[in-house]
Amino acid sequence: MLGPVILAASRSDRMRRLISAAPVTKQVVDRFIPGETVDDIVPIIADLTGKGLELTMDVVGEDITTPGQATAARDAYLALIDHIKDLDLGPRVEMSVKLSMFGQALPGGHELALANVRPVVEAAAAIGTTVTLDAEDHTTLDSMFAIHEELRKDFPQTGCVIQAYLFRTEADARRLAASGSRVRLVKGAYKEPAEVAYQDKHEIDKAYVRILRTLMEGEGYPMIGSHDPRLISIAQELARTAGRKLDEYEFQMLYGIRGDEHLRLAAEGHRMRVYTAYGTDWYGYFMRRLAEKPANLRFFVRSMVSKG
Repeated sequence: MLGPVILAASRSDRMRRLISAAPVTKQVVDRFIPGETVDDIVPIIADLTGKGLELTMDVVGEDITTPGQATAARDAYLALIDHIKDLDLGPRVEMSVKLSMFGQALPGGHELALANVRPVVEAAAAIGTTVTLDAEDHTTLDSMFAIHEELRKDFPQTGCVIQAYLFRTEADARRLAASGSRVRLVKGAYKEPAEVAYQDKHEIDKAYVRILRTLMEGEGYPMIGSHDPRLISIAQELARTAGRKLDEYEFQMLYGIRGDEHLRLAAEGHRMRVYTAYGTDWYGYFMRRLAEKPANLRFFVRSMVSKG
């Protein structure tokens, strides 16, 4: 299995330098990360929303080592929200944030991350949109869920992400499938030990369906984060069985992957949200995209060979 090898490489400084220096890398990275600055991304936002799609925006970057960097991450999101306000697209464009960017791993990180993310959530609410807290590796989740619960006291529309490959997630889903909650379900894209996570793809898929059924039968708002055609079909059937209308759940897919499917689902009346990342600290995000799907890795390797 190449996935775990690629995920290990995502934490390697040597591999970061090697891949970043490859001449073809930028061309391939641009497929998944269409810009480095807010100004770069504004035309992308306008184009996708003009096609009937919705977005969730992610400023990439996770390896925060100082409180100053965490503050800078907060400010980058506040600048993004200002641009979305100027475009008058608040209801169509939400934010996704990784609490590691806001200082979660630093000393006193839980309180620091909460203090940094709260102004972003407040600013998002002021323009009619919201924020979803991305899930990271399993050691960070108790802190993430506690911050999510705290933010929802004032901003109940704040969402969170759960990962099907973790054993704990079925219980988390039952707790979160409550009225007013917004929950994105993904398979999971971090290297996790066998003690806490399924390692077999088939077992992960089965867990995904079980958890999605819990969310669909609950009173919250499920967000289906998958590119898998089979899981998308199952999600549609679970929604019908649960009596959900098309605006009572949504699909989410990554920018640069299955773009035709984004448009097809939107044309059928589904809410289709494109997870769109931008920024200069792209390495960790990019490597997880390669690990998630063999076709992404083949695309990268073919590009390197053809440019070699």
